[in-house]
Amino acid sequence: MKPSTKRRTLIVNGVLAVLLIAGIGGVVISLRGGSAAESTPPTARVTRGNVTATVSASGSVASARERSLGFGTTGTVEKIYVKAGDRVRKGQVLARLDDTAARESLEAAKASLEAAAAGDTSTAQGHAQYISARNAYRAAKRTLAGTVIKAPFAGIVTAVNGSEGGSASGGLSGAGGASTGSGGQQAGGASSGGGFIELADPNRLQIVGSFTESDVTKIKKGQRATVTFAALPGVTATGKVTLIDPQPQTSNNVVRYAVTISLTDVPSEVRLGQTASVQVVVGEAENMLTVPTSAIRTAGGQSTVTVIENGSRVVRRVEVGLRGDSTTEIRSGLLEGELVVRFQAANQANDSSFPRFGGGPMGGGPGGGGPAGRLGGGLR
Repeated sequence: MKPSTKRRTLIVNGVLAVLLIAGIGGVVISLRGGSAAESTPPTARVTRGNVTATVSASGSVASARERSLGFGTTGTVEKIYVKAGDRVRKGQVLARLDDTAARESLEAAKASLEAAAAGDTSTAQGHAQYISARNAYRAAKRTLAGTVIKAPFAGIVTAVNGSEGGSASGGLSGAGGASTGSGGQQAGGASSGGGFIELADPNRLQIVGSFTESDVTKIKKGQRATVTFAALPGVTATGKVTLIDPQPQTSNNVVRYAVTISLTDVPSEVRLGQTASVQVVVGEAENMLTVPTSAIRTAGGQSTVTVIENGSRVVRRVEVGLRGDSTTEIRSGLLEGELVVRFQAANQANDSSFPRFGGGPMGGGPGGGGPAGRLGGGLR
């Protein structure tokens, strides 16, 4: 073999050897967890700020004042003056029955009352006749009034459940369309519907959210809430808790409670029936030391964080306060500006720096200085 061929062979073999050694080294580093990503873990500074804790649920926009309106008597529908979507004022006539028979009955009752009043009412019999005639007259007036449905408040007609020329039965609402409350009540006082005309007040909106039994224990009347809408990106409304249903609702073995949030600041774009998400603020802490919640680990009732000191990881025990949605209040164990390690939930259980009592390969050297709350050399 020529010298040049031997030289090329040696060079090729040398390159292969270098590549093999590099590959083995990469495997060893990977097995030992010595990747660059682990040597530079995601970190965050201890800062001073506010911590907010919320619980959330979904629901739909409804009116806090809804009525199912019906006629006070039975008859044939003569005229309907409104349709779904119309805005009406208080006292406005919405529909009426053919009132011919009712007017005739009223006239007869009035004549009977006048005759009874003209008779001798000083006797027991005469007085009884007068009282009977008076009651009949009053009943006839109520019947006539029941041939008309009037709006008990200003609002929006959400449904008309009848047609002109059709028959209508009475009993759902009183004279003049004033609701008698039949048809049942939902949380927040809204009726369940079923009237000839459905009316809702758009100026008194609410959302009834279904909260889990663990979340509802944190909710109290008067707590403020923020509401967002699926169909209105970027639009928010504010509200407060006004009712917590004492009776649970169980579905698929999951216990939930209905909580009514009355909206106090409603954007003009919001409409009845829209899907909404509500977040109730159940805890707030202002101007406190905070760290990302992902930096805190809790085991055996003890909370710890991993601090970067002089390039090493040191685990410290801390006292936590309010646990918020993204940050947690730190009452002792850390100083403002210190650097802490943030962990992903999937990696926390397997991370070798998880705090162990009684020593172990936790890094950071024995003892060492630092704020109050470090556990000497036994936990690091």
